[in-house]
Amino acid sequence: MAKLIMYSLATCPTCEWARTVLKERGVDFEERIVDDNPEWWEDVFRLSGQDTVPIFVHPDGRVEVGFEGERG
Repeated sequence: MAKLIMYSLATCPTCEWARTVLKERGVDFEERIVDDNPEWWEDVFRLSGQDTVPIFVHPDGRVEVGFEGERG
């Protein structure tokens, strides 16, 4: 089963908040910390056309920029 993918930065407060909330809600997700992999930064640009995180890719392929109205 596909899971939610979250692109984030290690030091992004919005990403930290999203990470905490998703864990509290029991959401199964894969986190891709873009600090660790330049190719993931390329994914962020390709998926959203922006250089902001967090970016979420839902199992159905839908892309969401930000978390509950906030961006990092």
